[in-house]
Amino acid sequence: MTGIERIRTDIAHNARVWNYWLGGKDNYPVDRAVGDQVTGFYPGIGEVARADRAFLGRVVTHLATDAGVRQFLDIGTGLPTADNTHEVAQRLTPDARVVYVDNDPIVLTHARALLTSSPEGATEYVDADARQPERILEAAARTLDLGEPVAVMMLGILNFVLDTDEARSVVRTLMDAMPSGSHLVLTHPTLEPELGGEGNAAAMEFWNENATPPITARTRTEFASFLDGLEILEPGIVSCASWRFAPASEVAQFGAVGRKP
Repeated sequence: MTGIERIRTDIAHNARVWNYWLGGKDNYPVDRAVGDQVTGFYPGIGEVARADRAFLGRVVTHLATDAGVRQFLDIGTGLPTADNTHEVAQRLTPDARVVYVDNDPIVLTHARALLTSSPEGATEYVDADARQPERILEAAARTLDLGEPVAVMMLGILNFVLDTDEARSVVRTLMDAMPSGSHLVLTHPTLEPELGGEGNAAAMEFWNENATPPITARTRTEFASFLDGLEILEPGIVSCASWRFAPASEVAQFGAVGRKP
């Protein structure tokens, strides 16, 4: 079955709805309808999407310029938009190497747009599920040197691994394969009221009944468990909107960066 044949236009899909919230055009009427319904439950969801994207830019900038990271493994890529990981990294360090991972068929059809690398660097795409860390590592090793530091980017992806123990296992498998000096970059939705997450509950319930894949929120403690054994960079676990930035308002999406000692 080809990627085009796998595309479902009768049910909303996360990558396309997220694209809609970011102002993109790679979505269908069903995605826009569900996106509008979710926004009705949780009016701040568009702000969450934009804050998550801005967080990516700030983190990649820090890692490429201050931490000396030249390799990025971006799992749960989503549809290409402005300032993708390789664009930010290679603009700062042209020799950066980036591997994108996603299993959404519409993302696969846009892979060519993601694969435009600088001459000095490299950009590749892996069609795999986040629940397949061994497969991801095997494929990534064809482009990345796993003996050198890698930034493992998992923005808004572990919330689709519903079992927390399985999600921890995925992270542990990936980070165990990385050398000292590697980083783990995470964002994740939460219902915790300190970040205004109460409205997420009804929105997520509606999503799980009307769209795919199903999603879950996690507490600060659960989110922190993904970073066990890592040195958490300042300012720690915060709203992704607040990571090394002073936003007008926070969003109910944790963000953090951990460094492997």
